[in-house]
Amino acid sequence: MSEQLSRFDAWITESGPSALVLKEYLEPAAGPGDVIFPPTFAPPEGEKVSAGYVIDGDGDKSVCLLDSVGSQANRLEPVFKKAEYCELVPQVQIRVKDRVINLLDVGHRAADALVRSTELAGELEEAFRKCAAGDATSLAKIAPTSLVFGAWDSRASQAKVPRLVDSTVRAFGVRRLNRSAQYFSALEKDEVEALLETDTQKQRKPLSKAGFLDAPSGLTHGGVIVEGEIVRTTIVNLTALRALGSATDDEGTKLRRYILGLALVAALAPIDSFLRQGCLLVRAPEQTLESTLVYRDGRREARCVEVEEAAAFAKAAASEFEVGPGREVTFDPKAARELVRRAAREKEEA
Repeated sequence: MSEQLSRFDAWITESGPSALVLKEYLEPAAGPGDVIFPPTFAPPEGEKVSAGYVIDGDGDKSVCLLDSVGSQANRLEPVFKKAEYCELVPQVQIRVKDRVINLLDVGHRAADALVRSTELAGELEEAFRKCAAGDATSLAKIAPTSLVFGAWDSRASQAKVPRLVDSTVRAFGVRRLNRSAQYFSALEKDEVEALLETDTQKQRKPLSKAGFLDAPSGLTHGGVIVEGEIVRTTIVNLTALRALGSATDDEGTKLRRYILGLALVAALAPIDSFLRQGCLLVRAPEQTLESTLVYRDGRREARCVEVEEAAAFAKAAASEFEVGPGREVTFDPKAARELVRRAAREKEEA
């Protein structure tokens, strides 16, 4: 057990590496050169343009964002609900009437308004304050993935927890496409007028919207063709990990081992890259996962970590740390309304 626990201790010491960098090369499920659809993002406030892709540069130097840091975090975090990893973290369930929501599915993690509208609110605020003061143990006992994927307690303590696992998917050398469409109604105009007793010319827009008249779709985004590489880059920030503190040196070592185990599992556990409709990616054949330790002096050292090795270490570290208890808490509408009133007051005072 001691050998298992200490296998990554060189990474959590002051002279250890700055980061573990993983690169996974992907391609469309239908094969290289097939059309895929990046996410669209709303334009800056006040600008009257449609939502668009995030593409920087032109031609073979262009870079297209396929999945953002936040989106990747939301895809990775639920891995701790799987049977093989669920005992590594407390399973906190939030009951909202007849629905139960796992904390691992909540967007802002321990700082989310949903969680702060339960009896956990005071406990979490105190945990965030301790974390900001240098002791992350309490937060690790309640919501350890908030230490792995980051959180900002913007509604209470203002504590900011840096993200330890930073993952993005980008495509290089993309060619933008456009598309349009035409909907054809099953009924002819004269049939619509007779059946609905309406004037199709005067009611053209509502009839088209309801699907009773032909409706063309204007020119819009048609996806991209990737002529370069698609790369999922994941960085495990070991520098930020070493900054996590506890009340004693011994407890600090246990804490950092535990959070490192979770970070490695999150970074290495296989997930399906179905990013959105029209963007299903798979690992490029004959491409292995690149795994590199990077030191503060720029030195790079290949270091392959298999997911089985990471999982075994994470289980040993979780046992030593003693994972916090799972629990079910209930959403409190009264507490939620108070959060809304507080936000309204702060907006008026700003």
